[in-house]
Amino acid sequence: MCGIVGLHLRDPGLYPRLGTLLDAMLGQVVERGPDSAGVAVYGDRRRCPEGYAAVSLLGAPQSLAQALPDALITAAGDTTVVAAPLAPDALTATVREAAPGARIVGSGTELTVYKGTGHPRELSATYDLVNAQGWQGLAHTRMATESAVTPEGCHPFSVGDDQCLVHNGSFANHATIRRELAAEGVQFDSENDSEVGARFVASRLAQGEDLEKALVALCERFDGFYTLLVTNGNGFAVVRDAIACKPAIIAETGTWVAMASEFRALAVLPGIDEARIYEPEPERVYAWHR
Repeated sequence: MCGIVGLHLRDPGLYPRLGTLLDAMLGQVVERGPDSAGVAVYGDRRRCPEGYAAVSLLGAPQSLAQALPDALITAAGDTTVVAAPLAPDALTATVREAAPGARIVGSGTELTVYKGTGHPRELSATYDLVNAQGWQGLAHTRMATESAVTPEGCHPFSVGDDQCLVHNGSFANHATIRRELAAEGVQFDSENDSEVGARFVASRLAQGEDLEKALVALCERFDGFYTLLVTNGNGFAVVRDAIACKPAIIAETGTWVAMASEFRALAVLPGIDEARIYEPEPERVYAWHR
């Protein structure tokens, strides 16, 4: 059992409130996943200024600031965010050279990712989530079933620029798909079954598919029980398995779209009384774009 919340803002007037709203939503799903919490924020110019790329790291050495004196470096618990006026691939290469033992858990021009173990409310404070600004965000609270409780094993899994996936459930055939992807040259950072889903989606996006097509392909290929929220630099998408046994609820207004594992996480949002609220149907992909 894990908790998922996601918020996509349609009204730029709400961008300064993204962190406050996402923090309130996260606080409503703590009981679903007390082991760890991860957050992804899109468009937070405090951590990734306009014209910059950002890379999120686990295990960054203290010497990183000396190796990258011109970068904007923010430490947040187990996560360190490095931003610089470079393309994402160039910044990633620079960071790998400066911190070869660190693990990259997010990259892009819009995205900052934070991961850690511990109580979600404490982690939210560590990430300074309430002060985050931007146009989209997601958060995940984890109750581990398939792998160890480590920062590397918690969600979101970000394996492509500005891409994230969070997952409630389990993939029954993830080992088979992992072997198939590994045979194609895909490298994995953890034993988590959710990472296999993220790598599969990233491979489809790299082939030119959009989120909707990539998630249709995932439903055709993966067995198990799941609710997924997948995001990129253009928006987010939600899909559930054929049985839809893992909870999910969506709410839409003219100013935002949100999804969560439980309604109480949506009840904290402004205008919820006027929102269209519904449960996503099995194996139907719901997607929203900027």
